[in-house]
Amino acid sequence: MSLLNYILPALSQLGLWGYWLVLLISFLESLVLAGEIVPGTVLVVLAGFLSAQGFLDMGYLVWFATIGAILGDWLSFYLGAKGTNFFRSENKLLKAAHLQLGERFFYQHGSKSVFLGRFIGPLRPIIPFVAGLSKMDKKKFLFWNIISAFLWSTSYLALGFFFGSSLAIIEAWTTLAGYIFVILLLFFLLFFLIKALVVKHGRHIIEFAGSVFLSIREAIILNPDVQKLFKRHPRFFTFLGQRLNRASFSGLPITLISIGFIYILFLSFGVIQAILTSGQIVAVDFRIAHLLAYFRNPELIKIFLWITLLGNWQIVIAATIAVSIILWLWRKRDYIGYLWLALAADGLFTYLGKLAVRRARPGNPVYLENSFSFPSGHAMVSVVFFGWLGYLLIRELKSWQQKVNVFFVCLMLAAAIGFSRLYLAVHYFSDVWGGYLLGLLILATVITLYERRRFKKDQIISQVAALTPAAKMAMAMIIVISAAGYAGFAYFHQPKFVAPAAPSAQAVSGDITAYFSDQGISKYSETLSGNPQEPLGFIFLAKNDDVLVQSFGKSAWFLADRVDFFSVAKIAEAALTNSQYFNAPMTPSFWQAAVNDFGFEKPTEINTVRQRHHIRVWKTNLRQGDYLIYVGTASLDQGMKWLITHKINPDIDTERNFVKENLQSAGVVAEAREVQFVSPALGKNFGNDPFFTNGKLFVIRF
Repeated sequence: MSLLNYILPALSQLGLWGYWLVLLISFLESLVLAGEIVPGTVLVVLAGFLSAQGFLDMGYLVWFATIGAILGDWLSFYLGAKGTNFFRSENKLLKAAHLQLGERFFYQHGSKSVFLGRFIGPLRPIIPFVAGLSKMDKKKFLFWNIISAFLWSTSYLALGFFFGSSLAIIEAWTTLAGYIFVILLLFFLLFFLIKALVVKHGRHIIEFAGSVFLSIREAIILNPDVQKLFKRHPRFFTFLGQRLNRASFSGLPITLISIGFIYILFLSFGVIQAILTSGQIVAVDFRIAHLLAYFRNPELIKIFLWITLLGNWQIVIAATIAVSIILWLWRKRDYIGYLWLALAADGLFTYLGKLAVRRARPGNPVYLENSFSFPSGHAMVSVVFFGWLGYLLIRELKSWQQKVNVFFVCLMLAAAIGFSRLYLAVHYFSDVWGGYLLGLLILATVITLYERRRFKKDQIISQVAALTPAAKMAMAMIIVISAAGYAGFAYFHQPKFVAPAAPSAQAVSGDITAYFSDQGISKYSETLSGNPQEPLGFIFLAKNDDVLVQSFGKSAWFLADRVDFFSVAKIAEAALTNSQYFNAPMTPSFWQAAVNDFGFEKPTEINTVRQRHHIRVWKTNLRQGDYLIYVGTASLDQGMKWLITHKINPDIDTERNFVKENLQSAGVVAEAREVQFVSPALGKNFGNDPFFTNGKLFVIRF
């Protein structure tokens, strides 16, 4: 960001020359002699970026870029009418192969190729040349030239404008819980990036790793000391060699499967043990459940209800029947029995797991489930069913890219189903994770049985059998009927929705701070894993939620909005229009495993999202007389880090005093007293920001 602060003012000095520079760039980008060299598209995007920063007018940019692109194409058209002398095999840029590619594209798509070629980088300067070479009608060429030039310049300038505006959007988003959506977006982008890398380089990486392994193996075998060990312990090394034999199923295949099976088995036992002994994973479970409840949204609930139905037994059984028929028509009938075996094992182990652990469901679900919580049957069956489908397709398909695509699609489906169970609060995180692990055990076992049978029969991986037109039609109809059945079932499915339960109030008499110590109530905010952070800085007493909110409002504090699509859209609008959003949602925090119920914020004198006063408030189930009891922590956000969160000022005592004095000056405080709540401490919050405190707390009654 700081680098841009130096560059952008320098670029702003271009003034009117900036528009003529954009015209020249667009002209050269479309010119047959220069279009292969000049990175015109990148520079046009940069011009849009500068427009977003206020240095160039967007309307003028569109006209100048469009005119330049039209003139460049028209000159290329004119040069094309003069022949092909510009393209030679020995040329490094204007190769004859490029001309041949352009000619094929032009003759394949006809006159609309002038329009389409504008948006295809290597063909952009060549298609007008080919059009002139082919004696295309000038009026028709001019029509498509103008239309495509206008759309090309507008789209790329808009792209640059979006990225320029997104700087402000990112700056606004970094102070609010909407960063969760950014993380999810980045996750999907990373997911598809990994998939693309695997498609492009995965096979070579595997071959390289195999070559390295064989080289190391040969080096070890030929080592003189190892040779001596061979002679001393022939039986052991013979056994080891048999385990690494790639030609036998009982060799390397079963060795790798066994190692993976044992590893997953130990992970499964670890999860079960942590649940039964209330280990740290249980603390994480509760906080993830509260955090996702904080982001709950009616529209997202509808989406995840549709996703979670992909793991319902009715849908899975119907899909298995459809897949079985398709495999029968496809003449891949060996897979059918093992698919049903995997589902039978899934049902059995789901039932036994729930019966053995007998874990209750989360306390605030979206809808009612009548069985125990661990393991998640939906997570298990997503791995078993989609994993088996992925396995057989990877087995049968020839293309490496198709194999990788199948693997990642199945992985994405399983992940989406598991996350839907968490979002709908019908399972804890460890339930889903345990379901995945148990599903992998079942899948690995069934695959092992199938591979062992194939090795015994000495079968060769068969190619996809040729299908008759009738069989193809039948398979297509089965897929369409299955998709329609799923959509109909999801549309009419009505689960038993659960209304959120209000906690029962507990009366507190005497000293409230002493009650915290006597009852073992946490005095600290917490990280996701339950580790203590800053101590509580406030105990508020208010008649009800409205009195609390109004008291802060009268003190010029703004109530933070809940995170939903509307608030995020409002943030984007505020960023684009350079306006203020005083009620921007804030990053949630935990106390007693619960997410804060309220968030209040107050701008500093700088009046920027990078620096704000924040106070998070939790509503307890405690009452003293006619007053409800709330607790809170305060911090001053003094800067950004990682572009997703704030860095707090370590002196949280000064911020605590600021909040108290601010409320008192507004005349909303009936009583305020300071008490020693915890011992003086140094610490760090979840973002590893240091803080220090004298351990005191204000008890404030409104």
